[in-house]
Amino acid sequence: MKKRVTGIGGLFFKTKDPKAAKDWYQKHLGFNTDDYGATFWWKNKEGQDCSTQWSPFPAESEYFEPSKKDFMFNYRVEDLEALLKVLKEEGVTIIGDMETYEYGKFAWILDNDQNKIELWEPVDAAFQ
Repeated sequence: MKKRVTGIGGLFFKTKDPKAAKDWYQKHLGFNTDDYGATFWWKNKEGQDCSTQWSPFPAESEYFEPSKKDFMFNYRVEDLEALLKVLKEEGVTIIGDMETYEYGKFAWILDNDQNKIELWEPVDAAFQ
C-alpha cells in the first residue's frame, strides 16, 4: 500500500466570528485570506505543488460532529479508497461515505479520542 498520510491538508477551527478571525490573521500575520480562510502553497519532496488550508468555521457549525471539539485536522493521503479499506479492517470508525469533487476525494474517521478527522486525496491542480 502507498503511504497513508502525506501531510497536513488543513486546520479547521470554530470561532465566534470567522470574518474577524480572518481579518485578524490577515492584518497581524499576513495571511492571504478569502471566503474559506487561507491557502498555503508548498512543494513536496518530488517538487509537486501542494496546499494546506486554514479555515475558521462558525461556532455553531456541525461540520466537526460527532466530535465535540472545536477543531478538526485534515490530512492529505495518496490513495483514499485503499486507505479506507485498510482502516475498516483495522476497526477504525468511518463516518459517512467518501465524497468526490474536482479538487479531490474526502472521507471522515474518528480517532481513539473520538476526534473527527478529515482525509483528503487532493487534486491540487484544481486550485491553480
